[in-house]
Amino acid sequence: MAKLVIVESPRKASTIKQFLGKGYEVKSSFGHVRDLPKGKLGIDVEKNFEPSYVIPTKARKAVTELKKAAAKAEATVLATDEDREGEAISFHLAEILNLKDPQRIVFHEITKQAIEEALSNPRSIDQHLVDAQQARRVLDRLVGYKLSPFLWKKVARGLSAGRVQSSALRLLVDREREIQKFIPEEYWSVEAELQKEKAVSFLAQLAKRNGKAVAKLGIKTKEDAEGIVRELSTASYMVENVERKETKRNPLPPFTTSTLQQSSWNKLKFAAKLTMQTAQQLYEMGLISYHRTDSLHLSEFALQKAEEYILEHHGKEYWQGSRQFKAKQKGAQEAHEAIRPTDPFRDAQALSLNPRQEKLYRLIWQRFMASQMSPALFDTLSVDIAAGTWGLKAKGQTLKFKGFLAVYSMAYEEAELPALAEGDRVHLIKLIPSQHFTQPPARYTEASLIKMLEELGIGRPSTYASILSTNQDRGYILKDEQKRFVATDLGFAVADLLAEHFPKIVDLQFTASMEEELDDIAGGKKEWLPMIKGFYGPFAENLEKKEQEVQKQIVVEETGKLCPECSAPLVTRLGRFGKFVACSKFPECRHTEPVEEEKINVPCPKCKEGQLTPKRTRKGKVFYGCNRYPACDFALWDKPTGEKCKECGSLLMEKGKQIKCSNSECVNGVKKRFTKRKKSVE
Repeated sequence: MAKLVIVESPRKASTIKQFLGKGYEVKSSFGHVRDLPKGKLGIDVEKNFEPSYVIPTKARKAVTELKKAAAKAEATVLATDEDREGEAISFHLAEILNLKDPQRIVFHEITKQAIEEALSNPRSIDQHLVDAQQARRVLDRLVGYKLSPFLWKKVARGLSAGRVQSSALRLLVDREREIQKFIPEEYWSVEAELQKEKAVSFLAQLAKRNGKAVAKLGIKTKEDAEGIVRELSTASYMVENVERKETKRNPLPPFTTSTLQQSSWNKLKFAAKLTMQTAQQLYEMGLISYHRTDSLHLSEFALQKAEEYILEHHGKEYWQGSRQFKAKQKGAQEAHEAIRPTDPFRDAQALSLNPRQEKLYRLIWQRFMASQMSPALFDTLSVDIAAGTWGLKAKGQTLKFKGFLAVYSMAYEEAELPALAEGDRVHLIKLIPSQHFTQPPARYTEASLIKMLEELGIGRPSTYASILSTNQDRGYILKDEQKRFVATDLGFAVADLLAEHFPKIVDLQFTASMEEELDDIAGGKKEWLPMIKGFYGPFAENLEKKEQEVQKQIVVEETGKLCPECSAPLVTRLGRFGKFVACSKFPECRHTEPVEEEKINVPCPKCKEGQLTPKRTRKGKVFYGCNRYPACDFALWDKPTGEKCKECGSLLMEKGKQIKCSNSECVNGVKKRFTKRKKSVE
């Protein structure tokens, strides 16, 4: 009889089968085999919050097959992922399959060595990890299933609130308010282009007056800048001090889940959800170590392989000894490993990966290899220049030794200065006064929001992708043209309502403290039930009170137009998918139409009667469609310019920084530009 090994996914099962002999059968659970029921709470709040787990319909076939296989097996080995979610899946498998003393194995990577070592060291199921996962699931279900119906009644149907989701939304709403309230402040800077004899000219920035530093906002007006320029234009310039030194730039540590998501967005423009999906595929193929981790630790095997590769391909000057890193986050699981390739000698191009897999694998490989390489070395030169009562500073930097930059690109500036020495006279070529304005706080990108969530301790890296996608799916946030998050009117309404009536749900410190409690439960320091009771009592009491007190939030704005069906005034309302125009006599008259965000004065090329207008899909993506929809269904994704193609006469449109023809058959065209508009994009 063979031993049965159960993992979560078919791909993972297929990879592990390659390493095991005939004495093993490997099967997949296809993810979770038990969960809370859909459509009802599934938690008995009167009986110690006992969860009512059910086998989802999609899991029934897999469970039936696993029961048959387990009944025939000599023993059953649970080999689900090493995190809390994986531990919970093993727990539920043991319950469903009636395993009395199940063998539990964990591994950081899917390689022959790791699997064999795990099989040699089985353990029992870690109930503390299971309790932590169950506590999170129960908390999230209580908040979601109790608070979401409140939003349906008070704002609009189809909305949702979440313990972590709503805290993230608050961050975005607060940032948008900071931007709206921001008042730009004018300031000026002055640069001098200087030259020593016939050498290459260089720039020096105004830095001091009478020996005291000039503040960034110290030059307030154009008049101030012009006065400084007049003084400097008649001054003589002399090198006062020259400082030369060698500076180091050390490599970054290997990736954790959070930093992988951040760098993947910054370098590849992969959304967090796509990054996690692709990393999951690479892990299951046995190409990278486990991708849900907050540890920076590297195994001795990994360090040895990195050393071998660096010495063989770059030389000993690029390796200065193995380097370990320490995680800064509280509660980081140092027993786990950072994300790394399972074998550095595997080249991305030789692995038959799809383009996304190859890009992400290469990024992980580069970051890991760089973490073990020598620092980059720069020659830096700092020059102080006296000009009457004023002081200027010029800085130069050149790369002396690439070090880790040979494999992992990072931005740095190179600026070469001529040979200068104390006492050298330099002459003025020109003065450059420049006007500036202070800038509002930047909107969050995927990377910067994930970084902030991690710094605040809100959620966990493995949950960031779902947090962002849920807020987008609900219409609370969308992305602007620079792919930065913008809170919508609906997002403002929901965040403000929760902040006023359920402040703890969106309180960042409270949410972070709950994450710490979950970590304590996982570490066996706390019990899960007292935590749930402590949260739910005050929450349920407040919810019951607010159900009676809070009136429905109806956001209505007059449009100045009349309903085409009954001649009543048209108003703008706030609904599930943001603002829409509706008849003020609703529900007697059910006429609605989308909000036209702006006029671009481009006639519809299909019906010749309508105008193309920017609109948004339910997920917030902008497209351009005829304002006579549904009578005319013309739509396209890219912004039309109003001009026509000289080749075929079709509309020209903006695609990035280029102007393209909307006709896919035209030599100037782009394929798949036209799209039939369905009702789902209303």
